[in-house]
Amino acid sequence: MNLQKILESKRALRQVHAARPIAEKLRMLDVLREREVAIRGTGTPSTAPGILREAAVPWHPKSK
Repeated sequence: MNLQKILESKRALRQVHAARPIAEKLRMLDVLREREVAIRGTGTPSTAPGILREAAVPWHPKSK
């Protein structure tokens, strides 16, 4: 694999994402959170030492 080509591709993708409107970025974040919950499942969270867990904070847009 060509490392330079991979790095250029990543840079281009970051620029595409950076140019997106904030509302779209937040929607993408919601989708990723839903995917994480689906992958993690509904079981009890791990209580293993050294694992940090943060509660998800729902995002609600301000009404105008």
